[in-house]
Amino acid sequence: MSRLGRTGARARQVWAALRHNPYVERVEQARRRNEDDLAPLEPPPIDPPEPEEIPEPEPEPRSDGIPNGLRIAAGWAWRTLITAAAVIAILYLADMLAVVVIPLLISLLLAAMLQPMVAMLVRWHVPRSLAAAVVLVAGLGTVAAVLTYVINQFIEGVPKLVENVQEGVQTIQTWAKEGPLHLEQKQIDDFFKQLTESLNAWLAPDPSSAAETTAVTLGVAMNILTGLFLVLFVTFFFMRDGRKIWTFLVKMLPANAFEPMMRAGNSSWRTLVSFVRATILVAVIDAVGIGAGLVLLDVPLAIPLAALVFLSAFVPIVGATVSGAVAVLVALVGDDWITALIVLGLVLAVQQLEGNVLQPLLMGRAVSIHPLAVVLAVSAGMVLGSIIGALIAVPIVAVVNAGVRQLRARPLPVEESPPPGSVST
Repeated sequence: MSRLGRTGARARQVWAALRHNPYVERVEQARRRNEDDLAPLEPPPIDPPEPEEIPEPEPEPRSDGIPNGLRIAAGWAWRTLITAAAVIAILYLADMLAVVVIPLLISLLLAAMLQPMVAMLVRWHVPRSLAAAVVLVAGLGTVAAVLTYVINQFIEGVPKLVENVQEGVQTIQTWAKEGPLHLEQKQIDDFFKQLTESLNAWLAPDPSSAAETTAVTLGVAMNILTGLFLVLFVTFFFMRDGRKIWTFLVKMLPANAFEPMMRAGNSSWRTLVSFVRATILVAVIDAVGIGAGLVLLDVPLAIPLAALVFLSAFVPIVGATVSGAVAVLVALVGDDWITALIVLGLVLAVQQLEGNVLQPLLMGRAVSIHPLAVVLAVSAGMVLGSIIGALIAVPIVAVVNAGVRQLRARPLPVEESPPPGSVST
């Protein structure tokens, strides 16, 4: 190693010793503190001023002395009266246009029942118009075939029922003579003669009003034919252009209401389809169960009674009660009280199965309506529209309930008003 190299190494050793010298370290620390003290001080951050709370304006004192609670009650009262008046006006117009409104509502039920089959044919690349026509014709053919079979069974079963009724009347007469009453034959004959005359007087038409009765009958027949034509016509277009019709109607509303109302309409339609499907399935199960029991018990008019059970199932609670009572009465008149008790037990068992298993399982949450609401809706529909009103009351309540729930889940957007003093361009 050269002399210059040895001198450099020695210098590096000396510098390292100086760096680790505690006195040199203290001098360096003091120098750093002096530099920090001489550095310019940064101003502390200034917090933004808190916004001043604007006091709410105090309500001006009323000079008329009416309590605030009474004002609120009066506001609710007149709003309720206006709403009730609007509902009454709508019902009055619906009653005036019953020939159009009732077929329209029935067409909605039929479209909800047949629309899934139309959608299936459309998925198979069948034109929508042809699919709607095929489904409608097939549905008409099925209904005509079932009605023909039921009517034939009714015609065949009436003679046997009349024979059983005559035997029952003869049994009552024998019991009245030989039983604890000990009536004479003349008294029994007079009683049945008066009963027959009363029935004939009640059923026989009044000759003085024959022309009026004929006119009323013709008017009813024309209304029925018009209603049937409208039902077929409207059902076809509901199945073919249902979504287009609803979109056209919703477009008449304000722009901000279009999307919420479309969602509400879709939810209501799904609810109606679910209701009709579940009701048909429940009606089929009720009719098959009760009808099979009536056939096994050899009750007269078993098939027509099963058809009555099927049709009455579309009126919840009330329909099942009425059809069950008719079945028990026919069993009592046609056979004996033991058969009637067995039929009563069968009807109660099927109704319990429907109410506790079928309805909750098939209806589900889509059409979950409280039983009290169902009874009130059916009662109101019966008062306002007789049998047709009772038939369509529960579907209307289910559809309105689904639509309102959808709107409450996503309320209508509120249009923002421009700030005061702004100029619109």
